[in-house]
Amino acid sequence: MSETKTPALQYRFDGPEDAPVLILGPSLGTTWHMWDRQVPELVKQWRVFRYDLPGHGGAPAYPAGSVSDLAARLLATLDALGVQRFGYAGCAFAGAVGMELALRHPERVASLALLAASPRFGTADEFRQRGVIVRTNGLDPIARTSPDRWFTTGFAAAQPAITDWAVQMVRTTDPGCYIAACEALAAFDVRSELSRIGVPTLVLVGSDDQVTGPAEARTLVAGIPDARLAVVPGASHLVPVEQPAAVTDLLVRHFSTAWQPAFDSSTGQMAIPPVPVKPVLSAPPLHSVPIAEIAPAVVPPQALPMGRPDPYDAGIKVRREVLGDAHVDRALAQADEFSGDFQEFITRYAWGEIWDRPGLDRRSRSCVTLTALVAGGHLDELAFHTRAALRNGLTPVEIKEVLLQAAVYCGVPAANSAFKVAQQVIREETTPTE
Repeated sequence: MSETKTPALQYRFDGPEDAPVLILGPSLGTTWHMWDRQVPELVKQWRVFRYDLPGHGGAPAYPAGSVSDLAARLLATLDALGVQRFGYAGCAFAGAVGMELALRHPERVASLALLAASPRFGTADEFRQRGVIVRTNGLDPIARTSPDRWFTTGFAAAQPAITDWAVQMVRTTDPGCYIAACEALAAFDVRSELSRIGVPTLVLVGSDDQVTGPAEARTLVAGIPDARLAVVPGASHLVPVEQPAAVTDLLVRHFSTAWQPAFDSSTGQMAIPPVPVKPVLSAPPLHSVPIAEIAPAVVPPQALPMGRPDPYDAGIKVRREVLGDAHVDRALAQADEFSGDFQEFITRYAWGEIWDRPGLDRRSRSCVTLTALVAGGHLDELAFHTRAALRNGLTPVEIKEVLLQAAVYCGVPAANSAFKVAQQVIREETTPTE
């Protein structure tokens, strides 16, 4: 049986081979060229390593299913090159990769800079919705609106060549890799773990960033023990492109002062200090946990047969991923003493027992569910499961085929009603917002 090899990332080095390595990571939809203006100054002290996200900038289109997956690919690439310890600066998506590295592989990261980053990027629903838009319409709608998200209005108007470059970067990205990155960001949330990031950290943000702005930056600084904040005036989300000189100066100062690589003269390599063993933290007292986070159990875990774990936690996770946080939050908020047990029942058994089974993927389960809802005439449920089917990867054409086949086996009147409901949902979910 052959081993599955971790796909390497597309990368480039600049600077002297004997200098310590400084990694620069890109944001979603960009390439390593977003750092072009920083490299000439940084190579005076460091060997700069830049990488592209999968499917970006002509990189091989091997979608990364999670931030941890991408971090593992980066480490595998570095291992093959003999790079053990490094400084790391990541913008937006690559900032998430930097946090993942600092949390899971602290012995590798000497110093960290997080630009336009957040411990949780928006909401899971927002990124899954973006994936639906791309799957249905391609990347052109995202590309055309990227300058509005990345740059201030004045910069975009004064720099049309850079604006066009930004649009073309997104247009040439592999759609499947972009969608996978959206799914990865939808699942990324390290808010409760920030205190375990133990390396010196610079948190850098543009003052006018409307995507991950100063509020998110302050959350990072408040949570990371050794972190300081730098707000760059007159810059939006892609701050290294919009204010290159200011960003370069901040990076040089941070990595020059917060990272003093120690070289082992006997080997000619950087010495890797031992990783301190962190004490085991005790669980917080019950009264410190918000009541909304404590789910009463209909079936106590110890009462489940054969010592099986309670499927509630898996169920609520799958339910949120498939239906969206907003839908689940509404359903749970509306539950009272009368309906609360039913909400727990469907979370535990429909979602934790059935939807979480490995025998079918979520696309297939959506097809089965849509057909069953057509047969039963359950149009309200059909609406939100049509939305779920789009987020599970079905295209509008595939949903149409499911309903056409349902018309044969479930009846034309039932399918007629289903088409009206599904058409409205698909129109709402797949129309790009300008």
